[in-house]
Amino acid sequence: MAPSVGAALAVLAAGAGARAVVSIGSGGGLAGLWLLRGMRADGVLTALDSDPEQLRAVRTAFADAGVAPSRARLIFGTPAEVLPRLSPGAYDLVVCAGPPREYAPHVPGLLELIRVGGSLVCHGLLEGGRISDRTVRDPQTVAWREISRTIKDDETLLAAVLPLGAGLLLATKRD
Repeated sequence: MAPSVGAALAVLAAGAGARAVVSIGSGGGLAGLWLLRGMRADGVLTALDSDPEQLRAVRTAFADAGVAPSRARLIFGTPAEVLPRLSPGAYDLVVCAGPPREYAPHVPGLLELIRVGGSLVCHGLLEGGRISDRTVRDPQTVAWREISRTIKDDETLLAAVLPLGAGLLLATKRD
């Protein structure tokens, strides 16, 4: 993850006064460390990943950075398994950094987790410039198009694409 992306995540968490954040696709803990930097001191990061090696790397990264165990919940599982167990409307920020095919079908459920004023952030939208090329139809690009369409069609969202790193798709829930 590029430092510019991490810094943007920290700023988004700080701007939201984030106390409760979900991170899908742990990325070895890098995104989580940036998010925790921006979150309130009493905030809790819920990180989920279906790769046990990634979760072990997160646990190590957090311990090495001195993150208190009470600040992070690490959950093994896929979005389909874990999302139904999370509380609707209870999260300030949901960040997706894993492969979009894993969470594209769950975007409506992810949006239900976010409180009004909270945001969904998806990293990787602009990677390789494939999404704008209509001839590209690989599963990853198709998933990005589905995510983008779902967000665009939701009238409760205000969305933007930030050209940082591989691209951040940002959607904030309004009344």
